[in-house]
Amino acid sequence: MSQSHSDIHLFSQRVLLPEGLQPATVTLRDGKIAAIARGLPAAERAEGFQDLGQAVLMPGVVDPHVHVNEPGRTEWEGFATATRAAAAGGVTTLVDMPLNSDPVTTTAAAFSAKRQSAAGQCWTDVGFWGGVIPGNTDQLETMIADGILGFKAFLVHSGIDDFPQATADDLRQAMPILARHGLPLLVHAELEGEACEHTPAEARSYQAFLASRPNHWEDRAIALMIELCRETGCCTHIVHLSSASALPMIAAAKAEGLPLTVETCPHYLYFAAEQIPDGHPEYKCMPPIREQQNQEGLWQGLKDGLIDIVVTDHSPCTPGLKLLEQGDLLHAWGGIASLQFGLSSVWTRASARGFSLSDLTRLMCSQPAAFAGLGQRKGQIAVGYDADLVVWSPETRFTVSPEQIHFRHPVTPYAAQELLGVVQQTWLRGQLIYSQGAHLGSASGQFCLLA
Repeated sequence: MSQSHSDIHLFSQRVLLPEGLQPATVTLRDGKIAAIARGLPAAERAEGFQDLGQAVLMPGVVDPHVHVNEPGRTEWEGFATATRAAAAGGVTTLVDMPLNSDPVTTTAAAFSAKRQSAAGQCWTDVGFWGGVIPGNTDQLETMIADGILGFKAFLVHSGIDDFPQATADDLRQAMPILARHGLPLLVHAELEGEACEHTPAEARSYQAFLASRPNHWEDRAIALMIELCRETGCCTHIVHLSSASALPMIAAAKAEGLPLTVETCPHYLYFAAEQIPDGHPEYKCMPPIREQQNQEGLWQGLKDGLIDIVVTDHSPCTPGLKLLEQGDLLHAWGGIASLQFGLSSVWTRASARGFSLSDLTRLMCSQPAAFAGLGQRKGQIAVGYDADLVVWSPETRFTVSPEQIHFRHPVTPYAAQELLGVVQQTWLRGQLIYSQGAHLGSASGQFCLLA
């Protein structure tokens, strides 16, 4: 292959290729991976050559569960801050959720407004999920034609009134449409049932909050979605699984061959309820972070292949809505800000449990890309793929401090946590966009739209 003067050659002793970790030189050209040479090429000092030494070169992280909240709630987050945080954390592609923007992405007009709002602001590539709510079935085909990657629905109150929860009948109308197009339905799987009620006196108690969202809410909802998946043939995705007790029915559904996929999140794998102090709403999310024994079940689900991907579910709000001073878990907004620290937090716990870097790449790069319909261009270091890469040191520890944080508000349960794995560089389609703590160039992210 002839060399272009614009070629970039990245050599590392540890390149994470689909077949495993090995010395290699990766050539970038015109935004794509143009060549991969095992080992160090003879022309190692050619123009554009960089020796990364022992730093790991792996695919950029693909995070298909991010709440950017723009347009309409940019005081919560926004495309500029979210994608800068993503780049700093090794994320090169994210998919934005249909809420909590205003308007929510449940109509073709709202989808158009969201793309207009995001244009020119994104430091990473960005895709979009639409929403399924009661009465918007007539919007789905147009949104699909406009490039939406799939749709999300809630089986419980979403937290905002303009994204109402869907019933089983609503989903029976929507799922055949998605099935015809091969697109997934993502479901917040909780069905309200019996629970221990919070009292005002228990507002600061994490255990009281946990008891108010028991795991059987998830289990009942997942059982319903498995039935609807079987009934409609629609690819069905369970978002942010926190209940390990649902794994046996998930295993049975997968063994049956149903098109069911499952995600979990770093906070369910990193934190456990027993260690969460009272009066700290930065840990509040729905479904909640559960006990250590439950967490071990989630890790086993990852090992067994029952949980397909790990995503951040970055869901920030303003500090005021978190009620930090009051420590009120009853009324605080539920959502965890974590986009920048997903890779490091997962690796911190995964490496201690015997997971390999190849496992990490499968769970956070290649399988998320495939799930979002982007598996032919993102999520792997392979010839012809987008040159989306992260260079990092998985053995180096760092402590999360406010000045490091690039998402809009430095309110996160990862504050002061010591994490394993420092991102040194992030490359987006062959351009270095983040290096040694600084963003480079300008916002050059593109939209990932299905044709």
